[in-house]
Amino acid sequence: MIKVKRIFVLVISFIMAIFCVYPIIYAQGVETIKLLAPQTESSKPLMQALKERKSLREFSPKELPLQVMSDLLWAANGINRPGSGHRTAPTAMNLQEIDIYVAKADGLYLFDAKANVLLQVAAEDIRALTGSQPFVKDAPVNLIFVADLSKMSKTSADDINFYSGTDTGFISQNVYLYCASAGLATVVRGWIDKPALSKAMKLRPDQRITLAQTVGYPKN
Repeated sequence: MIKVKRIFVLVISFIMAIFCVYPIIYAQGVETIKLLAPQTESSKPLMQALKERKSLREFSPKELPLQVMSDLLWAANGINRPGSGHRTAPTAMNLQEIDIYVAKADGLYLFDAKANVLLQVAAEDIRALTGSQPFVKDAPVNLIFVADLSKMSKTSADDINFYSGTDTGFISQNVYLYCASAGLATVVRGWIDKPALSKAMKLRPDQRITLAQTVGYPKN
């Protein structure tokens, strides 16, 4: 009987350990989209991308192929130095506090740069909540930049606002340059009902929306 009890305790402990290590996958049953390795050899030269960088506010509803989505997110804030885990966009003190959420027709996803995957956060289409402009609800992708303040606990209140704003700007510009090189349309947006969007995204109190950015093919 004692041996059976010990086995039972070990099994329960093992199950609890799995839930602790993989809380998102097992507790919420999220869908995981494995992204592809970035294609870094097919883009336009940097000077040409800078020349063609612009904001557009009319989008085709055509979905982005997986390779394009993969390249977009890697360019935005992916890992370009695997040995150190450093990113394509700089952050103050390498805090890496900006998370990228991706709102699509089939749900809301979180970009996990280390695993190079999209983790589904919600199955609802919340694109209409990502901004007040009418085009956001039909564009295929709305990126939402979220500062994780728990990573900035040793930073002053003034610096939190400054660093999270500038770090978001670096990522947004990476998106602009990628879109210019790939023939995509994009526009960065600050006109957001942040409390409503935060609630829909189920963000924690220590997570703060900084900006949103719409991406898609230009409307013909």
